[in-house]
Amino acid sequence: QVQLVEAVGGLVQAGDSLRLSCAASGRTFSSSAMAWFRQAAGKEREFVAAISLNGDRIYYADSVKGRFTISRDNAENTVYLQMNSLKPEDTAVYFCAARGSTYLSTNPSWYPYWGQGTQVTVSS
Repeated sequence: QVQLVEAVGGLVQAGDSLRLSCAASGRTFSSSAMAWFRQAAGKEREFVAAISLNGDRIYYADSVKGRFTISRDNAENTVYLQMNSLKPEDTAVYFCAARGSTYLSTNPSWYPYWGQGTQVTVSS
């Protein structure tokens, strides 16, 4: 069992940067694939980024590639999402997700554990 808690997001202007963090409880964090998803109002949840348990594999959605960076600190049981050059279309509730596995997926249904979500709003 993994419990995930995202830190508060925020309201920023277009072009600004923001770092999200997600703290995990339990001893299984270091053996878990971690991912970030987001859901804008009225839209389906979409994949943002994912990182394997030891960080050797990372996936990004095309829409964030080159702007966002996912990372993890297994000693701190925390996964991060550094978001640069933010755009109004990045506005959404951001969720972190986890699954105890050596594999990695961009499919939200593959992840059994989810945080509560944090709002990120980018104004133009």
